[in-house]
Amino acid sequence: MKLSGRTALLTGATGGLGREIAAALAGRGATLVLSGRNPEALAELAAGLPGDEHRTVPTDLAAPGAAEALAAEAGQVDALVANAGLPATGRLPDFTPEQLAAALRVNFEAPIVLARALEPQMVERGSGHMVFISSLSGKSATPLSSVYNATKFGLRGFALGLRADLNPLGIGVSLVSPGTIREAGMYADSGADPIPGMGTGSPRQVAEAVLSAIEKNRVEVTVAPIQQRLLAHFALASPAVAVRVASGGAGQKVAADVAAGQADKR
Repeated sequence: MKLSGRTALLTGATGGLGREIAAALAGRGATLVLSGRNPEALAELAAGLPGDEHRTVPTDLAAPGAAEALAAEAGQVDALVANAGLPATGRLPDFTPEQLAAALRVNFEAPIVLARALEPQMVERGSGHMVFISSLSGKSATPLSSVYNATKFGLRGFALGLRADLNPLGIGVSLVSPGTIREAGMYADSGADPIPGMGTGSPRQVAEAVLSAIEKNRVEVTVAPIQQRLLAHFALASPAVAVRVASGGAGQKVAADVAAGQADKR
């Protein structure tokens, strides 16, 4: 699907990944409906993008009913980029009930609710595209990430199933699955150092993956160095071995640093 002249709804727009995705979409000529929790940051972002018809819809997707309200406010859109997410790292008992509910709602429930609300209009037009920002954590279990893994494994399954339903109707559904990203995401938020020797991707690469997913109707675009991609595929094929490997060594220390650095962002 060509993006020029189209309208795209982007959630999590003011985060590190969101800003790059917004710039990439606007650079292709799309008009954006930008969603995030900070009204001032949304307005600043919209004002700095090419084009003058972008809209902002401040939304806290952790609130009950927020996804439905966002879809109604967005109106007719040609593309959804479900990018909003909460860290959701740490041991399960460390989550309060409220934190657990928020992680599940933002990372998993909200993208499904948005897709449900937007699907009928896309089917009626016979065109549209939905992109779900997942993670290699949706393929490979990692220490101190059971809740985050659950949301990303679930989101991946949902997106692939939805594609099976909608692709025959002319509606594209894609996953973008980043690995370790520098300058944005959990490592930037927590201040933890990535696992040595595993490499990193960039926010710009994630934005380019979103463009590729929409314009080429790709099923899944992974943004990670080859060593991370190989390990993720191995984990899918041999989860027992992968979990044993992940449970020891440098991965445990990095996971603990990430969880500690993100504890106040759940």
